[in-house]
Amino acid sequence: MIPAADGARPLQGLRVLDFTRVLAGPYCTALLADLGADILKIEPPSGDDYRHIGPFYADGSSAVFEAVNRGKRSIVLDLATADHRAIALELARDADVVVENFRPGVADKLGIGWNTLSQSNNRLIYASISGFGQNGPNALRPAYDIIIQAMSGIMAVTGEPGNPPTLIGESIADVVSGLFGSWAILAALVERGRTGAGRYIDIAMFDAMMALQPLVLTRYLATGVAPQRMGNRHALSAPFGAFAARDGTFVLAVLNDKLFTALTHIIGKPELAENPRFASDSQRALNEAALRAEIEIWSRSLTASEAVSALIAAGVPAAEVMDTAQALASPQATARPLLQELAHPALGQISVPEQPVRFQGASRGGLKTAPRLGEHTQAALSDPARAWD
Repeated sequence: MIPAADGARPLQGLRVLDFTRVLAGPYCTALLADLGADILKIEPPSGDDYRHIGPFYADGSSAVFEAVNRGKRSIVLDLATADHRAIALELARDADVVVENFRPGVADKLGIGWNTLSQSNNRLIYASISGFGQNGPNALRPAYDIIIQAMSGIMAVTGEPGNPPTLIGESIADVVSGLFGSWAILAALVERGRTGAGRYIDIAMFDAMMALQPLVLTRYLATGVAPQRMGNRHALSAPFGAFAARDGTFVLAVLNDKLFTALTHIIGKPELAENPRFASDSQRALNEAALRAEIEIWSRSLTASEAVSALIAAGVPAAEVMDTAQALASPQATARPLLQELAHPALGQISVPEQPVRFQGASRGGLKTAPRLGEHTQAALSDPARAWD
């Protein structure tokens, strides 16, 4: 076995031709870029839509675009023209991976579909990310994150009982589709190493969001009843959720009798452990309101920080509820940085997210900023065969 070069990243030398735009596809290829892949981003003359979506930095560049297109190069091609289609085909001949997230059928119309590109490159891994996949009654239906959240059941279980369904506070359907896309590409690359053959991959945002809900799905499959909104409490366990302190909110998670006994001593009510209403996790869930009242008699006399410190000291999982700024400034995030600093040509140093996994011996950080629109076009137009250099 040949050891990895010191500091080398797992995907160093991998060539990815990226026809994606907006979020799901660019997030997929950004993860690959973080691991060392060479990403050639093909954009139309108007650029990726996300170049024009805020928030914006002082120079007018999109912060979201910078984040999910880190470490890539940009080539502008008008695929409606024969000359530019020919360049795309030549670039694909030398690529290991192609990723696109057009609506089904569009890539074929543009001349960059799987059937076309795989004819001249039988080792090609080709991934299509779309709202509903390449087949089914909704295949041609337009999809954004909010559409997929609404149709996948995730909104129906998010929010407070009796109140309207609530969006998750992130474009989670896009992000998880990009994540599953990168996972599938890596699996196909492993297979190609064994067989020498490429593979077509069909990733649907709808499918990905359904797969992201194993607890919700299994509750339905076991009971035949669609899960409903539970707010800041667990559907099956108690005490497990958010609780009030004197100055805010904290969470705790008790999933077994040992932890519950420890909790009863912390709150000064050891007799609760012997109460038949709280004798098991299922009984505690049935009597959650009464149990919550007992806990909050204790916690409302303390700050959230004091309550959490007492719980952690006794081995009960607990945490203060943090906003994004607090989470990024926390000692844990400082010890294991999740952002990388990039040298932007106009703004100086900016921060962007980096994939979270640590590979022993592989370097982190050091990527370049997202490219300016068409920054690398001239090299591709003059000699497509050298565009990967």
